[in-house]
Amino acid sequence: MKSGFLPFLFAVLLTATLPAKAKNYNLRSYGLKANTTSNSAPILADAVRKIVAGHQDDTPIVLRFAKGEYHFYPTPELEREYYISNHDQSNPKSVGIPLENLQNIVLDGQGARFIFHGRMLPLSLFNCQNCTLKNFSVDFENPHITQFKVLANDTATREITFEVAPWVNYEIDNGTFVALGEGWQHTPQACIAFDGTTRHIVFNTSDLGVNFRQVSEKSPHVIVAGNWKQPKLTPGTVIAGRTWHRPTPGIFIHHSQHTRLENVQVHYAEGMGLLAQLCENITLDRFGVCLKGKDDPRYFTTQADATHFSGCKGTIVSQNGLYEGMMDDAINIHGTYLKVIEKNDDYTLTATYMHSQSWGFFWGEPGDTVQFVKSATMEITGERNTIATISAQDKPTPHGAKTFKIRFTQPLPSALNSGESFGIENLTWTPEVEFSHNTIRNNRARGTLFSTPKRTLVTGNLFDHTSGTAILLCGDCNGWYETGACREVIIRGNRFVNALTNQFQFTNAVISIYPEIPNLAGQQKFFHGGEGTPKIIIEDNEFETFDEPILYAKSVQGLVFKNNTVKHNRDFPAFHWNKHPFFFEKVSNIFIQKNVFDRPFQAERDIRLNMTPENEIHAD
Repeated sequence: MKSGFLPFLFAVLLTATLPAKAKNYNLRSYGLKANTTSNSAPILADAVRKIVAGHQDDTPIVLRFAKGEYHFYPTPELEREYYISNHDQSNPKSVGIPLENLQNIVLDGQGARFIFHGRMLPLSLFNCQNCTLKNFSVDFENPHITQFKVLANDTATREITFEVAPWVNYEIDNGTFVALGEGWQHTPQACIAFDGTTRHIVFNTSDLGVNFRQVSEKSPHVIVAGNWKQPKLTPGTVIAGRTWHRPTPGIFIHHSQHTRLENVQVHYAEGMGLLAQLCENITLDRFGVCLKGKDDPRYFTTQADATHFSGCKGTIVSQNGLYEGMMDDAINIHGTYLKVIEKNDDYTLTATYMHSQSWGFFWGEPGDTVQFVKSATMEITGERNTIATISAQDKPTPHGAKTFKIRFTQPLPSALNSGESFGIENLTWTPEVEFSHNTIRNNRARGTLFSTPKRTLVTGNLFDHTSGTAILLCGDCNGWYETGACREVIIRGNRFVNALTNQFQFTNAVISIYPEIPNLAGQQKFFHGGEGTPKIIIEDNEFETFDEPILYAKSVQGLVFKNNTVKHNRDFPAFHWNKHPFFFEKVSNIFIQKNVFDRPFQAERDIRLNMTPENEIHAD
């Protein structure tokens, strides 16, 4: 399948769904004015209600903004109780632009800038069909990440002098630095350091512990912080001081079908840039979680991932995007394992969400196909089954629920009685993915995470100083409870520049295939890949690196690394614990062929094996 096929197919499907004509509504005619600091939220909500109520046919509605800046403030009548995957489950949430239960809507910002205040969820698309969001940006007047610039660092006295960014409001409370916002305040708990010139994450710093409880103000916006021992924070370094809160994403899409985002930029959000859950068919074209340009005084964007997709199906397409400066990955696609807590009878069990940030929403419905996974070894147990009935046990409906009773059409595996831990994976709510022609740069943690059994194509992307691993294929039924195994992945025609400048979770190589398997030695079946021809193919890519590790893989059946080019530079000193270009743990049917290395490739030296027989390697 060519890289352009999925977007083309989705465009055809969308065109077939929507009528050809559309009716345009100028929001200025409904009292929404640009370039004022008044609250646009209630005016826009009222306008949408009136337009939808008065629309007499099924032609698409186009909501047009006048170009300019619009401000949104917490508004009591727009509060919502939303349970959002991989976010803090705090409610209610103040929503700036709630779009709910709509069909055939186009929101065209025409270059508008949406500015939010306090602690808000900027935009929600909830239970909508055939909707498009385009041509606008999302930002906050006062971000919850606090930016500082290092002026001096005295390692002898362990004091650092910082200049607080001019837009930051703060106070010194009995020696403690407190960042202040509209309806919020906090003291940074950790920081990420950016090179003041290149904006790369500073080499080998990762998450830095901080002490903002021994500070004094030297002059306005210049503070001296004591008890720091961070020699790498040289003058000119910019640090982003942060907490671990992630209350809301910038854009939340829930249980919606056939959604497009075109030319939309999220410049800041306290959680992820975009979180989509339980959706079918989403296309991001020229979507960005990015700075406001090369002269933006900020160095950071979002508090967590740029984009995140939980329990979606159909197709997910991300193309021509820019993802930079975020505090986590550019994209993460997965489902959620429920943990089996009781086998009620041969056909019925009780299961629950496990992670504190992932619960409260629909998990499955009658007719969905599921499979069971043994947590310790991540092995499939028994045969696939089908949901007959499912009901929440701790709430009247799935909204806000953690625990479900599920009855199946076929008998359950007898192993569920063994007392060991098992998870359930919903295979129906898994997507096909294309991630193409995007740029990922200068971010914390990792580049991209994919955990879906459907076909995944990663092509034509630039991974530029992603800090940790550029591409991760994961799966975890023990911590985050994020499904699942990858069965067909093609990583083709990408360029990787200086990944692995820092150490984060799962960052064993530039491409890391790293499912969480507590008992790998006891595993009898492979997690990723599958029987027959190799299912994970890495080909025609260019790797530029200062260090050794290129590919790490664990529990994979069928892996190809061919026609790639590997070049080394001296941009940073080699420091990674993994000293091997290729490191395989319990992997079979491996092909390393027709690659170009700027250093002579020697299989005996460059390939490390653990629980992988030498006869499984086909290398030249």
